[in-house]
Amino acid sequence: MDIAWSLFTPWHSLVGGALIGIAASLLLLGNGQIAGISGILGNLLKPEGRVPWRLAFLAGMVLSPLLLWPVMMQVAPAAVETPEITLGTVARLLIGGCLVGLGTRFANGCTSGHGVCGLARFSPRSLAAVLSFMGAGFVTVALWRLLNGGVSL
Repeated sequence: MDIAWSLFTPWHSLVGGALIGIAASLLLLGNGQIAGISGILGNLLKPEGRVPWRLAFLAGMVLSPLLLWPVMMQVAPAAVETPEITLGTVARLLIGGCLVGLGTRFANGCTSGHGVCGLARFSPRSLAAVLSFMGAGFVTVALWRLLNGGVSL
């Protein structure tokens, strides 16, 4: 079986998406804040932005996967295989992270802020941002496969 199909888990994706939507809705309804990760992290770095809910939100994002790791290993082991970590892998992650951070500054928000929260609020700016970053992602993968003989990222 092709690896792409073995990782196709529509029920897991549906539940995960619903949980993200519920969490974003609860943050907006309960705190009046958009669940945009770049904004939450960026404002945490400012002295006036150091509020407990930002720390709790980010801590939950980091700790949840660690706490759920044993469960995920039982439910969907193919989705949580640990790749070999090399210097090249770390370098690509760092470069990719910097490019994503730069992109969030240009777009005035990240995929979670625009894609999850902005589209749900029918924001034209968020629609433009989502179309831009999704389009750039499609073009990047197409070029990568063209230049590397169809090999996945």
